[in-house]
Amino acid sequence: MKLNNTKIKIGVLGGSFDPAHKGHLAISKEAKKRFKLKKVIWAITKKNPFKIESKTSVTDRIKYCKKIISTNSFIKVKFYEKIIKSNKTINLINHLKKDKSIEIYFLMGADNLINFHKWHKSKLISQKCNILVFDRHGYKKNSLKSKTFKQLSKANLEFIEFNKVNISSSQLRKI
Repeated sequence: MKLNNTKIKIGVLGGSFDPAHKGHLAISKEAKKRFKLKKVIWAITKKNPFKIESKTSVTDRIKYCKKIISTNSFIKVKFYEKIIKSNKTINLINHLKKDKSIEIYFLMGADNLINFHKWHKSKLISQKCNILVFDRHGYKKNSLKSKTFKQLSKANLEFIEFNKVNISSSQLRKI
């Protein structure tokens, strides 16, 4: 009898979610469908190292995320920073990879790929999980020219074109 070594595929979408919006939901649904993910974790960070600190509390952002996901039970909203004592993506990936039965698909918008090489231990992140980069309005050209896109193996990184939702958290904060 052959053992089934198939890993459970999970997506991880990290961010400050300030606020969460239908773009986050759209890429979560698209990733689930295209890559047959069992679940997608919205890993909320207290503060994105590349952005100014949020005026909205983590608790309120978590509540709003749960409201946005509504009936999409495959999405789990989590705050890991108290558990892993860090807001670094590599530490989250290492924490999740303690479960040997999972395969991680790290989801990000094309805007994040442009500066991904500046992330803490970015090369290690790309070695430990699959990176799915979702096209965002106005970012495709620069993300495809980015240092990271040129350096990473296409086996570890996939650029996803789909029916984009033209919205961003920074736009919503201005409203």
